[in-house]
Amino acid sequence: MSAASVLGSAPSGARNPDPRRTTRTGRRYDLGHVLGRVLLYLMLAALLVPVLFPVYYVFAGALMEPRELSSFPPQLAPTGLHPDNLLGALNAVPLLRMYTNSLVMAGIITVSQLLTSALAAYAFVFLRFRGSAVVFALFLSTLMIPGEATFIPNYLTLSGWGLSNTYAGLVLPFLAYAFGTFLLRQSFRQFPRELYDAARMDGMGHLRFLWTILLPLSKPALTAVGMYVFITSWNMYFWPLIITRSTEMQTLQIGLNSLKTGEAANPGLLLAGAALSVIPTLALVIFGQRFIVRGLTAGAVK
Repeated sequence: MSAASVLGSAPSGARNPDPRRTTRTGRRYDLGHVLGRVLLYLMLAALLVPVLFPVYYVFAGALMEPRELSSFPPQLAPTGLHPDNLLGALNAVPLLRMYTNSLVMAGIITVSQLLTSALAAYAFVFLRFRGSAVVFALFLSTLMIPGEATFIPNYLTLSGWGLSNTYAGLVLPFLAYAFGTFLLRQSFRQFPRELYDAARMDGMGHLRFLWTILLPLSKPALTAVGMYVFITSWNMYFWPLIITRSTEMQTLQIGLNSLKTGEAANPGLLLAGAALSVIPTLALVIFGQRFIVRGLTAGAVK
């Protein structure tokens, strides 16, 4: 038997291995693909430096001495742990009290907006009523109104009710918001209508269905809305500034602005206060970024 006949008897689907490619776990890689991935990661790392450097310098500067912060060329790392900036910031303004006020305000607003957004989104998706599309359009149109345009009317109203310089005055204008309703509505629309109809036929009420079935299956969207609302509420400055009068009711962002008076002498005080203020939001972003992505993309595809 000749070699040609042996080669001819090989299976028609067999292919000669390509020396330029290697197979690993069922996927093929070539040199160009690997180089492309390396270049992509290098580019992303280069873009990440200007984003993360300000965050790093806030924490590094909070631990530096005044001479280190004013040195030239600038010093990028502290020579040791110096808690004087943190202690000075706590003594300059009542930051712990302001920290508590910010936590209470952001927590109440977050819980309230999650509740109102979930109820409104449930009504728009599962309750059939005439004119729901028009009502939802009017609901979303409130997003086009700048928040600053409502501050003066809200201030006059709450001051007339005697609620200025109180927790109620801080949170009342923000207990409901259309953006959270929009995101949760998009998530609820992915829920199979047949399961809802089956639950209703079994005698399950609206609130029980929402609490025991729909909300547990919508945790990514709920987490994304909650994180967005908390970060937005935590960073509010103008409304707490005009509705509060005493330092006992002011929030952390106002306290940080008060630290600017000593910035020329010791910018470490301001950096220490900024480091304290960024810890909650930074922790939320680090541990909940996957929920943000999943929640914001809910309803993007069918």
